[in-house]
Amino acid sequence: MQTNPILIISGSNRPNSNTLRVARIVEGHYHHIGVPVEVYSLDQLPPEIFLPEAYANKPAPFVAVQEQILQSPGLHVVTPEYNGSFPGVLKYFIDLLKFPESFEDKPVAFVGIASGSFGGLRSVEQLQMVFGYRNAHVFPDRVFVPNISGQLTAEGKLVDGDLDQRLKKQAAGFARFAHVLGAAK
Repeated sequence: MQTNPILIISGSNRPNSNTLRVARIVEGHYHHIGVPVEVYSLDQLPPEIFLPEAYANKPAPFVAVQEQILQSPGLHVVTPEYNGSFPGVLKYFIDLLKFPESFEDKPVAFVGIASGSFGGLRSVEQLQMVFGYRNAHVFPDRVFVPNISGQLTAEGKLVDGDLDQRLKKQAAGFARFAHVLGAAK
């Protein structure tokens, strides 16, 4: 379908986060249907990105991920909910990306995860506003993973088969969505 890979963004910089574990599950679904995909976890952000001069002079590793975003046919964002919102590091990451071209007409899908019963609904809705402001095309099929600590096995598999099927359906649908929008350009 695509030549450049869809980029899955794991929206936490916590090492070995549940967010990254869910991103890897989503990655597996894309691989299963033969769609090129890569995962970028915010725990890969170079430390020098947090220096004040990074706004004007981006470190080389950040320039590389910026290019991945520009070339990707779509972004699949997996975000946790921290304190009723998405993580500050994810907002900082978004703020450092080129404006407006990073998200202009870019297809984007969302998965929310949370310890609570709403599964990251608030974080996803807030991100939809940010990406909408940046003129992204938001895929309407969102997936929410509630009570995340009870949803994953030690091996990083989902306990709930229905939830796994929703992630599988979302990946397949988003791949088609990104392909159609890319072909329309």
